[in-house]
Amino acid sequence: MVLLQLHSINGLVSKYSKRSLLVHDHGRRRDTAHKRLCFKMLALPSRTQRIMESISVGGEVGGAGGAYSYSSLKRLDQLWSSICSAKTVVQEPQKVVSTNPGSFSDSELAGKALDKFDVIVCGGTLGIFIATSLSSKGLRVAIVEKSVLKGREQEWNISRKELLELVKVGILAEKDIEEITAAKFNPNRCGFDGKGEIWVKDILNLGVLPAKLIEIVKNRFVSLGGVIFEGCTLSTICVYEDAAVTLLAEGNVLSSSLIIDAMGNFSPIVKQIRHGRKPDGVCLVVGSCARGFSNNSTSDVIYSSSSIRQVGKSVVQCFWEGVPLDNLEIQRVIYGIFPTYRDSPLPAAFNRVLQFGDASGIQSPVSFGGFGSLTRHLERLSSGIYEAINSNFLDSYNLSLLNPYMPNLSASWLFQRAMSAKQLPNVPPDFINELLYANFQSMQKLGDPVFRPFLQDVVQFGALAKTLGLVMISKPQILPSIFAQVGFPVLVDWSGHFAMLGFYTFLSTFAEPVIRPWLSAFSPQLRYQWRRRFEAWKYGAGLDYEL
Repeated sequence: MVLLQLHSINGLVSKYSKRSLLVHDHGRRRDTAHKRLCFKMLALPSRTQRIMESISVGGEVGGAGGAYSYSSLKRLDQLWSSICSAKTVVQEPQKVVSTNPGSFSDSELAGKALDKFDVIVCGGTLGIFIATSLSSKGLRVAIVEKSVLKGREQEWNISRKELLELVKVGILAEKDIEEITAAKFNPNRCGFDGKGEIWVKDILNLGVLPAKLIEIVKNRFVSLGGVIFEGCTLSTICVYEDAAVTLLAEGNVLSSSLIIDAMGNFSPIVKQIRHGRKPDGVCLVVGSCARGFSNNSTSDVIYSSSSIRQVGKSVVQCFWEGVPLDNLEIQRVIYGIFPTYRDSPLPAAFNRVLQFGDASGIQSPVSFGGFGSLTRHLERLSSGIYEAINSNFLDSYNLSLLNPYMPNLSASWLFQRAMSAKQLPNVPPDFINELLYANFQSMQKLGDPVFRPFLQDVVQFGALAKTLGLVMISKPQILPSIFAQVGFPVLVDWSGHFAMLGFYTFLSTFAEPVIRPWLSAFSPQLRYQWRRRFEAWKYGAGLDYEL
């Protein structure tokens, strides 16, 4: 059984994921059952507690979804409660990064430094990918990981096309793809509560073993001379004019030219930059991985079996697939909180410190996993970081060009808002299902050039314009509900991002070919900055995606 809920709590808007969490064992698919995150603690153990306490938790690892003990779930529940009860005013979080005048070589920390690197990556679960890519370019890189650097047991869903991006940057061999793939399933279903079903092929149709994938990449990283500090926790970062110094809670001092923050959504550095601000959207994921499903040669990209309804004090929109619970053999549970912010990707706030992956908010607000987004941007980011280090363009302005404004991501916020569960008097309960089916049906009519990029979180101007136009022509009766659901201010804001999406498409298609031949006449810094602008236009318009 798989259950994913969309609802609003204290002004926070949950979002849905197009990436169903699928787990497999020796080629047999396991599905993830998503249940409510917040549950009442009764005097007697709840069914959830009994199930979770009967499962071994010896394989817990770091990263989202890596923990699955009952005590960890309660800690996550407390975190969720604190997010819901947080004030909307800016708070002052713990100060992790400080800027110090002068050079590191003249400071009192210089004599305490254990080692010096080109790059230190904080957070290894996704950080291992950028670390290995930079190591393959000849940089000396270290990873600081608070636990053991290994992948979790629950699989990641991805397509072969996305995995080939890892081959392209040189951190995987093509033969490794077969080794890390536990299962393949086709076709995939998109269904919406009696409205109809749409079937697609080769979309998120591989179940990849994170434990095996990270083991391969980790071995590659070490073979390239990379250093891993496992069981070490970041304490503070001191930024000097000539270095960034990482102080570990265990007492070690490490020096580097650049620090990459890959510590995810709840990075203490991100909290400092955002001043503890409440997120604009949250995806809640809680569920279980189980055996007992029959004939699972297909999967669901998204499937809804109900309309908006009231559950307790919350209004929810559920996306799920299920079988009788008694038929299932629970293997383990998974859960997570994935906050999102409108002002993403996150620009660099300090010299010599850059956010990466989930910490940067580079993923679309209608998906909660950073792995697929990471594969898309890995070549761009590793090349840009390598150039920034070699040319010493490590101030916050030049680093921010690596996490630029991308109108296709900002335009995705309209989809997130439209799918937020609300009970409005002039919006029917089945509005979300009706809207989603209308969109998916229109994209299917327009064919693969429209459908395939969208299902993999790539929004393009032409595809979006055609889809919206076809929806308005075929389903004009749904337009009043859209206006009521999202509100006029959101539509005005979205219109600006949609216009910029078209402008970036024009710039990447027509302006870049005219400007690029002149780069050789520019200074090194201008060349660096214009390359980053070209990338922002291309990726911000979704033109990096090729069928």
